[in-house]
Amino acid sequence: MSTLNLVLVEPEIPQNTGNIARTCAATGARLHIVKPMGFAIDDKKLKRAGLDYWHLLDLTYYENLDDFFEKNKGGSFFLFSTKGTHVYSDVAFPDNAFLLFGKETRGLPEHVLMRFPDTTLRIPMIDEARSLNLSNSVAVAAYEVLRQWDFPALQNKGELHRHKWSDVNNFS
Repeated sequence: MSTLNLVLVEPEIPQNTGNIARTCAATGARLHIVKPMGFAIDDKKLKRAGLDYWHLLDLTYYENLDDFFEKNKGGSFFLFSTKGTHVYSDVAFPDNAFLLFGKETRGLPEHVLMRFPDTTLRIPMIDEARSLNLSNSVAVAAYEVLRQWDFPALQNKGELHRHKWSDVNNFS
């Protein structure tokens, strides 16, 4: 089974982290959080955004970026930034890829981006836009990786339930 690792570096907004936790739980991705965080992990907004999926989450915390890189030596790291020179959809993501996202207000530190210039990726947007919301960026990137991997272990067929026509048109 393929493993996708989503890494939040110093997240600041609990609702974003909760939304990302929910994305991880729904896709089977592992969530890595690099401290410090701008909120307590028991923050009500964080729990509410993740809803009732916390038991499905594979979550690891790190004290800082050095701790993260030390514990994940040999990983394939892809950094997402508005400063990226490559488009995220032009990259073939290997198994056990680590997708790193920086804090909401500043992104990833430049010294980290400079360590990985060939795998610093950008999600295209218009010039006038500063950036996408963090949880949206993570979802876009995660689903591109999963699409490339043919959505391993994910249910990708839904089922409509047949109703009588009179039930479908009754909106009251």
